[in-house]
Amino acid sequence: MELSAEFLHDIEFLNLYNLNSALEGGVKIHHEANPRRVASAQRLFEAGLLTQNDGGYLTMLGVEVAEHAQAIVRLLPKSKSEMVS
Repeated sequence: MELSAEFLHDIEFLNLYNLNSALEGGVKIHHEANPRRVASAQRLFEAGLLTQNDGGYLTMLGVEVAEHAQAIVRLLPKSKSEMVS
């Protein structure tokens, strides 16, 4: 199974959220942001994970998905040098 670039961008976007702080819980994507980040926010909004199409806050489902996305990034090696043989 090959993961699409869009899927990986969405995982990256979900990792922008600070799940440990309600005060820092929102993300705002500015109009001059990278187009892939804008597209990712739109996809996640359409999937019901974000409150706004330019970021905003995570929905209840979004929090659950972001928790899993952040766990994957935290637990898996990020480069070949981090891999254990």
